[in-house]
Amino acid sequence: MNRQTIGKKTWVIVGGHIPLHSTGHEPECTSFDQLCVLNTTDREAKLSITIYYADREPVGPYPLKVQPRRTRHVRFNDLIDPQAIPLDTDYAAVVQSSVPVVVQFIRQDTGQAAKALLGTLAFSAG
Repeated sequence: MNRQTIGKKTWVIVGGHIPLHSTGHEPECTSFDQLCVLNTTDREAKLSITIYYADREPVGPYPLKVQPRRTRHVRFNDLIDPQAIPLDTDYAAVVQSSVPVVVQFIRQDTGQAAKALLGTLAFSAG
C-alpha cells in the first residue's frame, strides 16, 4: 500500500476559549475545546503544545503522542500538566510535531440550552 505523507510539523490555533458554563448531562454535554490530530505516517508523532495568553507568560510544553496511521482527539480541558488551562480565558496554542500531521480545532459550547459546535482546520505553519 502506498502511503502518502499528509500534513505539517507546526500548527497554530489562535481562537482558544474554553466556555465556563455547561448545561445538560456530563461528560457528553460539557463545554470544551478539542484538538484533533491525524498521523498518516509510519512513525509515532510526538507533539509538544505551548499555550499562549494575553496577560501572562506561555505555558508548556504539554506532551502528546499519536500512534502511526491513527487519529487522536484530546480536549484542551484535559491538559493539566504542567498547568490546567483556565476556563473562560482567551488563549492560543502552537502544536509542534516530530512528523507531519493534520490538526483540527473543535469547540462545543453548551452554556445555553441550544448547543453550539464549531470546527476549523488549524493554521499550518512552515
